[in-house]
Amino acid sequence: MASPSLVAAEDPRRTRQAWSVLIVSTLAFTVCFMVWMMFGVIGIPIKKMLNLNATQFGLLTAMPVLTGSLVRVPLGIWTDKYGGRIVMAVLMALTVPAIWLMGSATEYWHFLVIGLFVGLAGGSFSVGTPYVARWFPKQRQGMAMGVYGAGNSGAAVNKFVAPVILVAFGWQAVPHVYASIMLGTLVLFWLFSHSDPAHLVASNVKFTDQLKALKDPKVLKYCQYYSIVFGGYVALALWMVQYYVGEYGLDIRVAALLAACFSLPGGVLRAIGGVLSDKYGAHSVTWWVMWVSWICLFLLSYPQTDFTILTVNGPTTFHIGLNVYMFTALMAVLGVAWAFGKASVFKYISDDYPGNIGAISGIVGLAGGMGGFILPILFGVLMDWTGIRSSAFMLMYGVVWVSLIWMYWTEVRRTPLMGQQTHGMAQQH
Repeated sequence: MASPSLVAAEDPRRTRQAWSVLIVSTLAFTVCFMVWMMFGVIGIPIKKMLNLNATQFGLLTAMPVLTGSLVRVPLGIWTDKYGGRIVMAVLMALTVPAIWLMGSATEYWHFLVIGLFVGLAGGSFSVGTPYVARWFPKQRQGMAMGVYGAGNSGAAVNKFVAPVILVAFGWQAVPHVYASIMLGTLVLFWLFSHSDPAHLVASNVKFTDQLKALKDPKVLKYCQYYSIVFGGYVALALWMVQYYVGEYGLDIRVAALLAACFSLPGGVLRAIGGVLSDKYGAHSVTWWVMWVSWICLFLLSYPQTDFTILTVNGPTTFHIGLNVYMFTALMAVLGVAWAFGKASVFKYISDDYPGNIGAISGIVGLAGGMGGFILPILFGVLMDWTGIRSSAFMLMYGVVWVSLIWMYWTEVRRTPLMGQQTHGMAQQH
């Protein structure tokens, strides 16, 4: 009997089904990600209404990210066992009532509890990735996963859609509209997706077995990388709109539009990062990503500064600080770098653990998500403690330093120099 991948290559009907699955799954993931990032915009009027400090706002935005990260590993296991179609449909259906209820919340704890349930939408990544990959032959699975992963751009879609609804009808309308969109997407997904019993895997993997992978120092290192390129992406996508409003005094619609300059490339260009990693290797791409991040975050960390110099003509005051255009340009570069980085970290995993991609990527994905949960809370704590808005970037700058040093000691120093390499080859002959 022909293998599913060969059938996919030969049977036009199956090819149609594969593309249909990829398109509706990517749409579903985009909507799920849009919902997951909802607090990045509606959190601003909620912060005002409840009179929250920066730490409380950080916790509010991070709540959905917590559940979205924690459910990733079990959802990946269930997808293997029951099939992506049914798991994705149930996941989307469960979020609809929670999204709708958000519009009726009045107390801080209401938002925190409902946020936990809305956060289930964030687990959709680990359902769709194996689901779409199995519909395509081996040599096209990278493309399929890259296209699906571009659904991260739902973070940017949220910044285009939510402010318009918010300004026109008030923030309470946003969850109601989003619940309707999620329900409509669920219907579309069910109508145009397919299931194939041949894709089901008898999964004996337990959550505890996956956690054992954390004993491997390489896995820990990939968790650290991913907590920057994905965790940092999620955290800044949630943080940027209120940063623009506070730092530059912009209207929420303009702020959201500029914040999308970071979120959009950070989602859409992931597929290109996959191609570059295939061509140049995971290490080269990640090394460059970390250095570009380091430079951007160094510049972004610099707070607005006035300093006075005593000159012969009396005191002269200078101002140093990024204007809104420079700031947005640096954020866009950072978004592109992290899009490539998200793909290159997964390339490391497929190179080093070909027989265990599901388990290792589940753990690394969980670490990235936890980065997205912890970082906004730390951003808020630093902001309340120092009063400096750019302290969020100072923290990220420090985290990137850790990665660069770790990468240098474990990878760069072990790369043979060209002279040594030829000397070694001569000795072998």
